[in-house]
Amino acid sequence: MSATDADVIDALVGITPGSALDAIRARRPEARAHAEATYRALFTPGVPGGVTAHERFAVGTFVAGLHGAMAIAAAYARRLAESGAPAALRDAVDAAVKEAVTHGPYGSYPAGPLSREDTAGPIYRVGAARGALGARLAAAFEHTHMLVFHPRDAAPPSLQALLDAGWSTTDIVTLSQIVAFLSFQIRVVIGLRALAGRP
Repeated sequence: MSATDADVIDALVGITPGSALDAIRARRPEARAHAEATYRALFTPGVPGGVTAHERFAVGTFVAGLHGAMAIAAAYARRLAESGAPAALRDAVDAAVKEAVTHGPYGSYPAGPLSREDTAGPIYRVGAARGALGARLAAAFEHTHMLVFHPRDAAPPSLQALLDAGWSTTDIVTLSQIVAFLSFQIRVVIGLRALAGRP
């Protein structure tokens, strides 16, 4: 996966033109085009706004790592390096993934019939990597962990923590879109690899 890839999902799966998987994806041209357009809008936007390339690829690496999609995490880590991120930041992202991985989902539903599915779980707080990540990325990683593992527990204090760390409301929308897109992209890649008979 690099900045010049024609299609990022194809690159992550290893799809070649004319292959069986290429034919499968060609059956849904709009879905293929929209997935690629979404990737480019989120990770290589013409106008980046308040979210830097370092932050975008760091969050992408972190989300993929949380999902256990290590090949995809490695691809985003390469893009993080290509964006000029210092080694200390790249190492901090790797350390954060290792300390944040868990199982889930966790959280509590409002009182009612679904309460029997309530599951307690860890609330992630960045540890040793906090200094190298900085306040913005540390807050972003903690929020991302909540979205991935505690979606039932989303609440205003989590958003306030992002605002306090310097994320604008527009930045928070971008962050949430990145997390949601990675969840989609990872599932598409896993599904296509399964169709190809590869792990």
